[in-house]
Amino acid sequence: MADKNTPIVAFVGLGSMGLGMAKNLLKHGHKVIGVDPSAAAREAFTAAGGTTAATPAAAAAGADMVVVAVVNAQQVETVLFGEGGAVATLRKGGLVMQCATVPPAFARSLGERLAKSAHELLDAPMSGGRARAESGELTFMASGTPRAFATAESILSATSAKVFRLGDAAGIGSLVKTVNQLLAGVHIASAAEAMALAARAGADTRAVYEVISASAGNSWMFENRVPHMLDDDFSPLSAVEIFVKDLGLVLNTGHEHRLPLPMAAAAHQLFLAAAGAGWGRLDDAAVVKVYEQAGDFKVSSAKK
Repeated sequence: MADKNTPIVAFVGLGSMGLGMAKNLLKHGHKVIGVDPSAAAREAFTAAGGTTAATPAAAAAGADMVVVAVVNAQQVETVLFGEGGAVATLRKGGLVMQCATVPPAFARSLGERLAKSAHELLDAPMSGGRARAESGELTFMASGTPRAFATAESILSATSAKVFRLGDAAGIGSLVKTVNQLLAGVHIASAAEAMALAARAGADTRAVYEVISASAGNSWMFENRVPHMLDDDFSPLSAVEIFVKDLGLVLNTGHEHRLPLPMAAAAHQLFLAAAGAGWGRLDDAAVVKVYEQAGDFKVSSAKK
């Protein structure tokens, strides 16, 4: 059960990861006020014991902190500073815990703006997907003041397996998440390319998966996403469009620092091709369809 020292949380974004996070906060005794435009998401949250509000401002008015688990910087901007935004009603000294994947420069600017309104920021993008959000085993790449970490401690402990404390300044967490997304996107794209080559050349793709999973060519993304390709099941756990966005963010960060990122650029083009073909809302493993369509073959095979 919650005690008087447990913060009341306004939770904005009850999507594929946010809903799992918010439910875990409830399980750990927090009072959580959820906000999401989706009626189905709100109903799922109230069924788990949470309460909801119509706007971020309404939720934040009774809260000690606001957790923002939305898609991109534009949405972060809207839910914090737009009409009905949370910052206008969040108490002075209250914390914003920002969990979206956003440009590092945006996160730095956000920290400066919140400081001017007497609010704290924990720049805390997350990784782990829906399954780890539901199990409370996310990884957070976080930066912020010691006070921000102290305020968010009960939230982090209820939702994470690992919390990396990367510094006192907003933007460091988002920079590290950007590096992670570079690798994640490239690994999915290269996994799709490798399996496409195996299929096109006539190999048993399930045998190839078993071999690579036990060999030096393996990666977490290969091991996790190739089964989706083998089963021809692209039910969205993390969509193609997410990597169109995130790899675009990666490339913009490279431009900012005048660093060429050819691997990220090639992966971005593959995700763009998949989205352009109409597969943007499918699971990100659907990038393999670009190869399948070009060569008129399938990576999938029957289970043995």
